[in-house]
Amino acid sequence: IDLVAMCVNDVLTVGARPLFFLDYFATGKLDVDTAEAVISGIAAGCEQGECALLGGETAEMPGSYPDGEYDLAGFSVGVVERSKVLDGARVKAGDVLVGVPSSGLHSNGFSLARKVLFERAGHGVDARLEGLDAPLGEALLTPTRIYSKAVRAALAAADVRALCHVTGGGLPGNLPRVLPEGLGAEVDPGAPPAHAIFERIREAGSVADVDMRRTFNLGTGLVIAAPSSDEGKLRAALEAEGEEPFVLGRVVAMPDAEGEARVRYAEAG
Repeated sequence: IDLVAMCVNDVLTVGARPLFFLDYFATGKLDVDTAEAVISGIAAGCEQGECALLGGETAEMPGSYPDGEYDLAGFSVGVVERSKVLDGARVKAGDVLVGVPSSGLHSNGFSLARKVLFERAGHGVDARLEGLDAPLGEALLTPTRIYSKAVRAALAAADVRALCHVTGGGLPGNLPRVLPEGLGAEVDPGAPPAHAIFERIREAGSVADVDMRRTFNLGTGLVIAAPSSDEGKLRAALEAEGEEPFVLGRVVAMPDAEGEARVRYAEAG
């Protein structure tokens, strides 16, 4: 599912509707049960992403992979009217930033998570940690959320000016990409819903806030920029799709800020 999610969610950020997905599966010797499980996950992701699984390539390359290992890749294609492409150019100071929750790590930050939870803290994959609804290994592997339905609802209900898929780099590494020069985001660090997996990582590794923010999504999987006047109907449309949206922050003027400094957390002043 994560393979599909990383592709489809990126397609969504330009306002496109995902059409189809293709995969590539390569291994030394094909294990039918493993391949079937992988393809079933991809099919489930395509169903969530509202796109077709057209097919792909399965390659057996003896001697190229250790037993039981494989490579997996894929890509997605979407469509959008040229006049409706979202590139962030229409974002203005004062626009509201509405967040949509993540389900957990969303395919990013696993190197740090493994180091602090397994190597430093000594937990096993079966460990039951405070606040987690499943053993640690399962919690870490919670599939990435796919936002096709949420984005479709948002585009129909509000004047969406930009969409940001929060992946590696967190908000500081991703949100500036969809904001025009001279603008930044003032973010409320308490806005995203608390997610226990991030708290356990922070505690186990004594990880500083700045490193947590530039590594993990910290509960925000998608950010939608829209005029403040559209906040109510945008949130209502998302809630109708079963989402729990929240106001993450606002777009503000930052004429001299660059890079990650264009995301400012409210407590920093």
